[in-house]
Amino acid sequence: MTDGDLLQDRRQYVADSENRFVEELCELLRIPSISTRAEHAADVARAARWIAEKMRRAGLEAVEVITKEGQCPLVYGEWLGAGPQAPTVLFYCHYDVQPAFLADGWRSDPFQPVIRDGKLYARGAVDSKSHVMIQLHAVEAALAKGALPINVKYLFEGEEESSGAHILSFVREQPQKLHADYAVASDGSMPDRGQPALVYALRGIVSCELRVQGPARDLHSGHYGGNVHNPAQALCEILAQLHDENSTVTVPGFYDQVIELGETERAELAQALPWIEREWHEVTEAPQAWGESDYNLHERTGARPTLEINGIAGGYAEEGFKTVLPAQAIAKISCRLVARQEPAQILRLLADHIARLTPPTVTSELRSAGYGEPAVVLELGTAVMEAALTAYERAWGKKPLLLREGGSIPIVASFERELGLPMALMPFGYKGCGAHGPNEHVYLDMVQKGIHTMLHFYDELARQHAAAV
Repeated sequence: MTDGDLLQDRRQYVADSENRFVEELCELLRIPSISTRAEHAADVARAARWIAEKMRRAGLEAVEVITKEGQCPLVYGEWLGAGPQAPTVLFYCHYDVQPAFLADGWRSDPFQPVIRDGKLYARGAVDSKSHVMIQLHAVEAALAKGALPINVKYLFEGEEESSGAHILSFVREQPQKLHADYAVASDGSMPDRGQPALVYALRGIVSCELRVQGPARDLHSGHYGGNVHNPAQALCEILAQLHDENSTVTVPGFYDQVIELGETERAELAQALPWIEREWHEVTEAPQAWGESDYNLHERTGARPTLEINGIAGGYAEEGFKTVLPAQAIAKISCRLVARQEPAQILRLLADHIARLTPPTVTSELRSAGYGEPAVVLELGTAVMEAALTAYERAWGKKPLLLREGGSIPIVASFERELGLPMALMPFGYKGCGAHGPNEHVYLDMVQKGIHTMLHFYDELARQHAAAV
């Protein structure tokens, strides 16, 4: 049997299994594996067990649910039947999800999947349970119709949306178990349904909380308004000084380590700009773009660092009215970082700047939120990147765009730092599918294309690796 015949058999297996594959995805989506809420710990554990059983049915071996006190489970499985001469790939996905409630604006129960107009609606549909099932359904099809040409290891995480502490410690402590030649992180999204894209850079992140304290307790605004500096007002005054009129971050030293894009890379990124801009308008529905005027929308998103105010609290904001002068006001702040910016250093620079901006009428404290990872820029031209580019082109019928992504996937930095693996990022969702928001969904035709992409990837990576060695 030729390679072409084998691929066709696998593709036919996928076509014959389509309804079952969709139902299995729905089964996983029905489990509210919300890692950010302690009351759903049992649901996260149940999802881990469900995935482990699916891995066994798909033909994977050495499957185990890895538990650690106080943290969400990891799920591991492998198939090493291709032999020691074949490359080994470590695949990563996450199965936990963000909270979701009908009252948020969902048209249907977020944990009762519904198909409408070719779209599957449920929390986790695009971020990121469809990626888990794309990987498992692809390897099932490959093993059911002949052995894989590569060895595979799978590591599925249950707390990507929360701390990520379990997997980060596991990678540090178990490098031999995760030993591989390459790694693939299957997560994220693309800016257009019909145009595949391959991300080669992710921003890092550091998060913190700013507390501004004024009086010892809430005060009557009639008695003390005008003679006590309102902490909510002081907080806003501080925050307003963190950017200048060109949307540039004012923190001294913030940009010192930032590497400017070269003209060649700017030209490459500009090829994706029409898709980036169209997706931006469709998803945000904002009146006008904002940001540094010297950079286009794609560059602002993927190649420039940012400082974002993620939330503000202070005083009374419930129904009715309470004329109170609050004792304290709080802001949640995060910075998206680019290559060479260190999270700890950025946090120190921001703390120093806020201390200088704080008036003597109040006190302020900037606390780390315990979440920081550096940016990642993946090497182009490696066997795994070339295999991914070819696989997307064969499944979608179009050459992928190369993108810098604005988001952060902490495990990517960990894999590079601890395991030293050449990596590729392989997303299969559309950015407009509402990840983290109400009515999150995934296009079922993109799920099918994702499975076919992986079938091409197995064969292409085997060829690329053989050529490289």
